[in-house]
Amino acid sequence: AHRAHGSTEGIARLLPSYAGRTMQAELEALGSALGEPVRPVLAVVGGAKVSSKIDLLENLVSRVDMLVIGGGMANTFLAAKGINVGKSLCEHDLADTARKILAAAEAANCEIVLPADAVVAKEFKAGADNETVALDAIPADGMILDVGAASIATVTAKIDAAKTLVWNGPLGAFEIAPFDKATVAAAQHAAANTKAGKLNSVAGGGDTVAALNHAGAADSFSYVSTAGGAFLEWLEGKELPGVKALEA
Repeated sequence: AHRAHGSTEGIARLLPSYAGRTMQAELEALGSALGEPVRPVLAVVGGAKVSSKIDLLENLVSRVDMLVIGGGMANTFLAAKGINVGKSLCEHDLADTARKILAAAEAANCEIVLPADAVVAKEFKAGADNETVALDAIPADGMILDVGAASIATVTAKIDAAKTLVWNGPLGAFEIAPFDKATVAAAQHAAANTKAGKLNSVAGGGDTVAALNHAGAADSFSYVSTAGGAFLEWLEGKELPGVKALEA
């Protein structure tokens, strides 16, 4: 739906056209998450790079009440605030962009939640020696691969405070234990709140679905999107040609 293909946008100009049931479910779920959500709304955005999610972050700060930033992209925000992130994945050239997003969030009264502590290791491999340290104690030769107990406690508290959750991207390098701890804890907490009827939870994006499945939480979310790029563009506030054609 995010591309103007002949089989979607094109044919809708020529013949009576309808959304299929899967697309209908998707649009209804996304509408409940960001279109007309029950507030407060919490967005959890993770993943490796800020560069791939600038549009997403800029749109979300004006739409949600709280925004948790995790994964490798959080390191760019920490560095922009003057924290030494050692050898962690970090886009130092995007420091100004990160500061701009933080300022936009403040102006829109959106609370940004960054990591409060870090799980660091010298190498990225399963079972690597690691330690949880304060942000001012990240070793020069260390890599941040997950967040620690203090950060997990903050994220779960934000999930408790929210009525609606939009999730895109993991909080750490969840593919390799033990750096999956924060993502699993947050996903399971969101799943439990959803099951208890306290939360409308909508998630999407390739890594996100894999992370929720890894945590055993996907089945308990209100809705897990089957769309990849289209879900991301919708979150970015972009017009989707395949949806626009149906509205006509």
